[in-house]
Amino acid sequence: MSTLQRWHDVDVTYPPVDRFGRLDPGDGRAAITPETVLVTVMHANNETGTLQPIADIAEITRPRGVLLHTDAAQSAGKVDLDVDELGVDLLTAVGHKMYAPKGIAALYIREDVTLEPLIGGGGQERGLRAGTENVALAAALGAAADLAARGLAADEAARLTRLRDQLQAELTERLPARVHLHGHPTLRLPNTLNIGIDDVVGRELLAAAPDVAGSTGSSCHSGDDQPSESLLALGLTPRQAASALRVSVGRWTTPQQVTAATDSLAAAMTTTGG
Repeated sequence: MSTLQRWHDVDVTYPPVDRFGRLDPGDGRAAITPETVLVTVMHANNETGTLQPIADIAEITRPRGVLLHTDAAQSAGKVDLDVDELGVDLLTAVGHKMYAPKGIAALYIREDVTLEPLIGGGGQERGLRAGTENVALAAALGAAADLAARGLAADEAARLTRLRDQLQAELTERLPARVHLHGHPTLRLPNTLNIGIDDVVGRELLAAAPDVAGSTGSSCHSGDDQPSESLLALGLTPRQAASALRVSVGRWTTPQQVTAATDSLAAAMTTTGG
């Protein structure tokens, strides 16, 4: 149960996703009622990297006067973002996903959208959040966003895609017929790879390959042994979800490091019974 339901008695509807983790805009349309005031959809899933059809959803929400929010924490700095093209009313971006320090984020608010203050009292943040701003972190977020924009202009997304696909190809070659992609094969972030490996528990595999930085679900829930809800929503069984491994490539990742990660994971298979 969500906090909105628990604390504020708000009715929340959760439309299903397809086997790739994408929302069918038709299902979104069916979930909207005359009482609906807000639709919120992740722009990119934080486990599989699957991108959602936000612009298509906006074409449904806007004529109905329903606000559309998208969480772009994962996608900001990884793919091109244009709030006008997406058609969103609200968009959140997180600094540390763009190499800014942790603890800073940004909220885009369309000009004619009125919000209640998150923290009342002072006039900071245009009256929406009282308290002295952390100027250093705000400046760091701006600098990180600028560097990310330069990287996108220099085709950084294509470089990350090559590294991501290299990792998947090398693991598939080392473990033939045992590696399965979770998420959409093309409509996904360039840096994120989520795979399942037959007859392996992802948590145990990572423990046996300590030089590989990865996770078995969302980084927000690292250490949680429960199957990922995101992966179960794709139709995976708990056993299949437990075999998941999420690995990301980044600004300083090299092809040599990708191969080294493949070698480590393949070697770890022998110690985990795989």
